[in-house]
Amino acid sequence: MSADESPLAYRLITGPDDRSFCERISTALAEGYVLHGGPAVTSNGGQVICAQAVILPRAVATSDAAVATAVDDLDADLEFDGEGIA
Repeated sequence: MSADESPLAYRLITGPDDRSFCERISTALAEGYVLHGGPAVTSNGGQVICAQAVILPRAVATSDAAVATAVDDLDADLEFDGEGIA
């Protein structure tokens, strides 16, 4: 990754189920990513292919904060009269 590229908040790493795939996951974890869900596996008839999603926790926290702020702003625009929105 070049110096002017920021890390992606979400990545899906795919490849054959081999040492190289595990090294790519290990590198992502060392860069601060965390696993997002379990791996998916399939077979192409002769080889097991894996996929693992990874996310940067700080990016998710920033996104969650933005959603919370938007919901708060929406709530502030609505009035509740005890029975429904007025």
